Amino acid sequence: MSWTAKKLVDQLITVVEPSRVKIGASDLEYYGKDWSSGATPNPSAIVFPKSINEIQGLVGLANKINFPLVPSGGRTGLSGGAVASEREVVVSFDRMNKILKFDKVDNLVTCQPGVITGDLKKFAESEGLFYPVDFASAGASQLGGNVATNAGGINVLRYGMTRDWVEGMKVITGRGELLDLNRGLKKNATGFDFRHLFIGSEGTLGFIVELTLELISPPEEPTVMLLGLQKIENTVKTLAVFKEKLSLTAFEFFSGTAMQKVIKSNELSDPFGRIYPFYALVEFENNNKDQLDVASVLFEKCIKSGYVVEGVVSQNQSQAKSLWKFREGITESIADYNPFKSDVSCRISKIPTFLQELEKISSVFSRQFEVVLFGHLGDGNIHINLLQPFQMDSQEFREECKKISKLIFESVQSLGGSISAEHGIGLIKKPYLSYSRDEAELNYMRGVKRLFDPENIMNPGKLVDI
Repeated sequence: MSWTAKKLVDQLITVVEPSRVKIGASDLEYYGKDWSSGATPNPSAIVFPKSINEIQGLVGLANKINFPLVPSGGRTGLSGGAVASEREVVVSFDRMNKILKFDKVDNLVTCQPGVITGDLKKFAESEGLFYPVDFASAGASQLGGNVATNAGGINVLRYGMTRDWVEGMKVITGRGELLDLNRGLKKNATGFDFRHLFIGSEGTLGFIVELTLELISPPEEPTVMLLGLQKIENTVKTLAVFKEKLSLTAFEFFSGTAMQKVIKSNELSDPFGRIYPFYALVEFENNNKDQLDVASVLFEKCIKSGYVVEGVVSQNQSQAKSLWKFREGITESIADYNPFKSDVSCRISKIPTFLQELEKISSVFSRQFEVVLFGHLGDGNIHINLLQPFQMDSQEFREECKKISKLIFESVQSLGGSISAEHGIGLIKKPYLSYSRDEAELNYMRGVKRLFDPENIMNPGKLVDI
């Protein structure tokens, strides 16, 4: 970019007031990155629009004088999708954080993109309703970012992905045009539904500036079972047994290494008095006594079949939340190890083969790194975390992790899976996108990018190049 900082600011303040343009070193550092590592933030400026008109003005200005824009929500992404490393202007949605209206008849809530996910969940609860998308970063992530990456989380087995709850949205395309998509309609058979192009597009086609999301009746209070297992393949066998007779809201798994880290980090008591190689966490709505009886029968079946060694079941909601801490505390418990993260997915029927391949790959590198596994096994999503040894240089660690990633992605490719289940592609996984998308698909993706953003100003360098 040939623009000096002063000249760029002079242009930006024609669209937003001067107090909402930041060029200080600390602001550039803070807003120029997400939770991923590897790329150094290097934006030109940070802009805080308050309205759709201001965003439209920024996009128009970017097209006119040729500077790139990077969207910034809660910056909780793990694939570098919100990193500004090439002198881009970061567009932060922090000031567009209002719940605009709620329709009690349709149970639809209209929000600005900067609304925190957890705040929407609290709003839904205040109306006696439920927003089902949930994950570890719900207290920091923003709705616009959730939609831009089609966020998943712990409730996908029962409720699906973010995509399933978007009934309407307004977007500003890379051409600067405002599109009002679907407008909250449940049925709309009028041709192409462009909502689904922008969901998961990571800001590369345009910016999401308003969302209409569906809320539902809250679920019955859940019951949670925590199970100890000896073999990784038994996780899937256990899932199959419980799915026979129960409608599950979640089925999570994690490794013994993960359990050790959580117990140590959070000073929790070991529920079994010993560490098992693997654990499964099963959740179901317990709306009558029969459900618990069925779960008990299925548990005994798993014990007799040798899939499960030991288990504990919650007796009330306090105990259910306590059992969830062993799963939900994993990410925080390994943060100090600078983990190299990867999330992948396969069809559930192919998960046993993938887990066996993953165990082989992990065993090769286990002398170098601790490997922490966890995931939403009920929807085929596995999270792989390689922990950086304290004595290893960061650059060396990342280079070794790239070698492991290639092996993992090759296994995923052979099984027809996805190299990114819910974290997106961004910068980090872009070199590997061909493992999940063939060249014909990639060419169509590039074509869509050129259609909506011909000047390549919207989050350039992420997902696909044109």
